[in-house]
Amino acid sequence: MAAATKTSTKAKTAKPRKSTRRTGRRDPLAIRLLKQDHREVEAMFDEYEQLEADKDKLALFNKIALALKVHTQIEEEILYPESRGEVEDDLIDEAYVEHDGAKKLIAEIEAMKPGQEFYDAKVKVLGEYIKHHVKEEEQPGGFFAQAKKGDEDLEAIGERMKARKEELMEKMGGEKAH
Repeated sequence: MAAATKTSTKAKTAKPRKSTRRTGRRDPLAIRLLKQDHREVEAMFDEYEQLEADKDKLALFNKIALALKVHTQIEEEILYPESRGEVEDDLIDEAYVEHDGAKKLIAEIEAMKPGQEFYDAKVKVLGEYIKHHVKEEEQPGGFFAQAKKGDEDLEAIGERMKARKEELMEKMGGEKAH
């Protein structure tokens, strides 16, 4: 009976472990940060699906757009160049192209207003596009798996990415405020 109590206590305290399993607590900092961004954006897209008011949709889309712009920029400025030679060139090239497609779709949505024809559809397609990109990065043998097997210092890269993300969030987030 005591073992059952320990197990149930452990199950209660193990709840956070479920979310860290996807973000990979044992992953190096660079990968943990990117996976955390992935989970946050996925949650925002899920939340968007539940919204009805145009002002709420616009506010949340602006958060999604900011998160994606910052995320893609830190990957392109820091992770992707550092990963050349460690990650297959085709994967890196595809990631750049996928980022470019997402940026173009974000710009199209930003030029629109909620309630306009195709606004919600474009946001949904962007979410599906990002989901596909995330799957490719996180799958076994994907970008992250290959990067972890490489020689680059993903802890140091993670520190650089974290600092750059803070800079970009302040810069880009401030632009939205005016």
